[in-house]
Amino acid sequence: MKPIFIIEHLEPRIWRWCEIEYESISKIVGKENVWLTNIKSGSKRLARFGKVFRKSVRELNIDLKKACVLDPFALKTLAPKEAKEFRYFIFGGILGDEKLNGRTKKELTRFLQKAHKRNIGRNQFSTDNAVYVTSEIVNGKRLNELKFKDNIEIKINSIESTILPYRYPLVKGKPRISLKLITYLKNQKVLEFTTP
Repeated sequence: MKPIFIIEHLEPRIWRWCEIEYESISKIVGKENVWLTNIKSGSKRLARFGKVFRKSVRELNIDLKKACVLDPFALKTLAPKEAKEFRYFIFGGILGDEKLNGRTKKELTRFLQKAHKRNIGRNQFSTDNAVYVTSEIVNGKRLNELKFKDNIEIKINSIESTILPYRYPLVKGKPRISLKLITYLKNQKVLEFTTP
């Protein structure tokens, strides 16, 4: 049985960036294996990507002894052997700041005392890439067998670019990032110049 990947939405609204990441997660592990929790509005829109819950994961009737919260501040690193034993993997649906600020621990981990806590390194991932790395570990790869690139640069146009200050897994030698996110970033930059 494949594990369930639970994303606890922790932003005040569903930003377009969040939606792009949730769609990416659905493609990584399959819609049938994704639960989106703490969704107060926009549930119809997000239902394309997985099962949507208005309730927080804290309120769901799941066996937390078979659950693992992915938190960069957790003391232990997720390993393949134990990863296969977990039924649920729980992630904070957070748009990260430049530096880790412990939001997962403050807003999620501390409320799930019976769940296991694991990290996938001390670096900050986008939510979809945290799911990607976790799914690779579930499928038997150790964290130190995966390759990463930090602080990737996205070209906006011929003279501008933006740096994304996160860690990205390399797939076939290239950082794994949603093409929709790249398009979104480029369009946002265009809007800065065209909006009065």
